[in-house]
Amino acid sequence: MGQTKDSGVEERPKWDNKVQYLLTCIGFAVGLGNVWRFPFLCQIYGGGAFLIPYLIALVFEGLPLLYLELAIGQRLRMGSIGVWNSISPLLGGVGIASMLVSLLMSMFYNTILAWVLWYFFHSFQNPLPWRDCPLNENQTGYNVECEKSTPVNYFWYRDTLNVTPDIETSGSLQWWMVTCLATAWCVVYICFIKGIESMGKAIYVTATFPYLVLTIFLVRALTLPGATDGLVYLFTPDWEILKNPQVWLDAATQIFFSLSVAAGGLMAVSSYNDEKNDCERDAVLVGVINSATSLYASIPIFSILGFKATNGFNACRKENILTLTNQFEFSDQNITLENYNYWFNYLNQSHPNIMSSLSLRECDLQTFLDQSASGTGLAFIVFTEAVLEMPGSQVWAVLFFVMLFSLGLSSMFCYIESILTPIHDLKLVPKWIPNELVTGIICLISFLVALIFTQGSGNYWVEVFNSYVGSVPLLIIAFFEIIGVIYIHGMKTFSDDIYFMTGRRPNIYWKACWMVISPLMLMVVLAAYVTMQVEKYPTYSAWNPDYDLFPQTEVKFYPGWVFAIIILLCVLPVVSIPLVALYKLIRPKIRQSTTRVEPNPNSKQRP
Repeated sequence: MGQTKDSGVEERPKWDNKVQYLLTCIGFAVGLGNVWRFPFLCQIYGGGAFLIPYLIALVFEGLPLLYLELAIGQRLRMGSIGVWNSISPLLGGVGIASMLVSLLMSMFYNTILAWVLWYFFHSFQNPLPWRDCPLNENQTGYNVECEKSTPVNYFWYRDTLNVTPDIETSGSLQWWMVTCLATAWCVVYICFIKGIESMGKAIYVTATFPYLVLTIFLVRALTLPGATDGLVYLFTPDWEILKNPQVWLDAATQIFFSLSVAAGGLMAVSSYNDEKNDCERDAVLVGVINSATSLYASIPIFSILGFKATNGFNACRKENILTLTNQFEFSDQNITLENYNYWFNYLNQSHPNIMSSLSLRECDLQTFLDQSASGTGLAFIVFTEAVLEMPGSQVWAVLFFVMLFSLGLSSMFCYIESILTPIHDLKLVPKWIPNELVTGIICLISFLVALIFTQGSGNYWVEVFNSYVGSVPLLIIAFFEIIGVIYIHGMKTFSDDIYFMTGRRPNIYWKACWMVISPLMLMVVLAAYVTMQVEKYPTYSAWNPDYDLFPQTEVKFYPGWVFAIIILLCVLPVVSIPLVALYKLIRPKIRQSTTRVEPNPNSKQRP
């Protein structure tokens, strides 16, 4: 790690090389959402048709915001709080908001890495522990809850989470999750113990290894039976779906959160760049690689889901074949998977009464393809079930969870950096306290607070933080970022800054986005999001074995006190924006009103 002097005043760390910096930006932008949420949105929103609003959002919202953050961080060479205090003291709250959002997001994000570690440790067992149901307490049969659901569901909800039936029932701390969470935070601390010096070395592995694993999965997944069905299902466009405004809202939200703008991390990592770096090229490169990674990850993911759906579809028909064989005598030709449709149609026509009384399962490949999942369900339920059917399942499970851990770890680096950089830039910590201690204290505090996620209700709270900390606050912060840079710092001044760094001024596309298009899109997305939340009281899916429709999850409304916490999570990170501005405005008046001019006793009064 090199050192460079900032304005001749103090030394500031600097990236060893350009590759190290770009990998850090890519590692922050490319995260778990590229593997989880993007394929799911493509699936439910018409496959290839979803790419249209997604690319529009990328061009007019994602890239301009990404470029703005990289440019202003590089030019002012400060973290989020320092940047906004430099532009205007009234905007100091924007930096505080970014730091608080990063702190909250790092807590639940590292909990997901703890889950990944738990599965990783169990992936070496043969057979995999989520393949079969455990025996009941009497050792006379299988566990009832597992039999009613599936071994995969049971291992996730019971063995991993030991989940409670609702969010109000906290449950005790799960010691195995506490251990995994502590391990995850220790890994983050070790990789970050020397700041960007040690992080820059670790990023070579964490940012590149996922692409190696994705490529291995791609080659293997394309050879699986049913892979073609999964890809056709994913990319077949349904143009009618574009009439749904929800598609456009989700596309704009996905590209915004996928690039990780407004959290302060991108400003922090770009502040360690050389001032003459081409930040425009970096922004385009990172944005394109992020979106291309989402598409690249979708191919093996849905090839595997197509394989899983095909196995489920064939298993369904085999069950029906067994029923039909027991009912009818096939003298000349047995019923098989190959001639199943012929015999099924023939028997429906020749023996309709008998067929209707057999309670045969409805076997439809489309239905099995529809049984996908988003978020954690894709990794810990759907994918683990598909791995069971693959030869050498332990190897594929290990590779998959190592990939997820690498993706999450590279994102965690920037979350921590977006917390530490403002602290150091504002000199909130005395110089005699080493950086290793500061980093350790932050990791320890985060670990202690994150213990809430290791309770039986922890999964519900992760969903709360994931849904609300990374939504409204980031939209509000991004809006104030654009207003602050373009209309307070000034478009002309910012254009001069870019000319100083890159040797050219921003073109009409960038200016139009910054001045009009991007802030308008943010306002529309924010208004639409808030309107949807107001119109529909928020709900969550609870795993309740006593539910009548179990193993389906039970949809419940959040209790009032949890809804209050949701509002607090949306408001608390950004309340610093108006409070700091108000304080800066009234502080001079308060000082003026409290300052008294004491009379000089030696002076003579005029008669």
